[in-house]
Amino acid sequence: MNTNNNVYTVIYTTVVCVLVAAVLAFVSQSLKPRQEANEKAETISQILAAAQFDCAQMSNDEIIAFYKENIASSKLVDAEGKTTDELDMASAEVYSVSDLKKQNYNIKDGSKLADATLPVYVFNNGITVIPVYGAGLWGPVWGYVAFESDLETIKGAYFDHSGETPGLGGKIKDDPAFREAFAGKKAIFGEGNPFNIVKGGAPAEMENGIDAITGATMTSKGVEDAINVWFEAYRPYLLAGAQAEAIEAEEAAECTEAIEAEEAAECTEAIEAEEAAESTEAIEAEAAEESNGSNKEE
Repeated sequence: MNTNNNVYTVIYTTVVCVLVAAVLAFVSQSLKPRQEANEKAETISQILAAAQFDCAQMSNDEIIAFYKENIASSKLVDAEGKTTDELDMASAEVYSVSDLKKQNYNIKDGSKLADATLPVYVFNNGITVIPVYGAGLWGPVWGYVAFESDLETIKGAYFDHSGETPGLGGKIKDDPAFREAFAGKKAIFGEGNPFNIVKGGAPAEMENGIDAITGATMTSKGVEDAINVWFEAYRPYLLAGAQAEAIEAEEAAECTEAIEAEEAAECTEAIEAEEAAESTEAIEAEAAEESNGSNKEE
């Protein structure tokens, strides 16, 4: 075969391309399970970090095992806050970033809100974690916000990104102070945003706001928008849970009050009975003493 003609060149190039493509496809398929396992472990570590569990030094297997030990329920809810399905806790099933991207589309498109399936992760200690997803300056930003049992007070938060500027927008992930600022704040549903990230600094009295990152206005705005879009989607679930928590607290207070009243009544009754017994005993003793004195006089 003439190796200098065009036919040979085309055949040779085609064969090489096919072989290289086959090798790359084989490598990709071989590594896919490991990639998926790494992605799952990374997602779970972010959920745990938001809930204030320390898993920084754990391996992937340890992270997944820790999650399985501490998760109480993982489920999907709709836009009305109703549970539509359960995530498989035995396999540590969680929503990936690509899953959140799809749900973000459903949430932002009002006509598709009914199709939204929103993950909720509830731990044994009563902490509930929900995800958020949106757009930063250079690409997607996402994260997880953990709530106390009242589903109003924030326990912690964790955020990540795909391409924000290091030292500026990248601080949503790299700066612990930004994440720590969420602790103790609240999601407040009313006329304004449930949560605010304020350029120039949030007022000290603002319960539902923190300071924006200096020099990263667009990224901070992107995180704020992501939080509020997803908080609004979870509004029915969060408010229903908060109401249920308030009712339980009220019932517990009433129960405690009833028990205390009953115990107080029993205590009062016991004291009165004891005093009555002592009084009777004293009267009997006095009567006996008088009787003895009369007998001696006779």
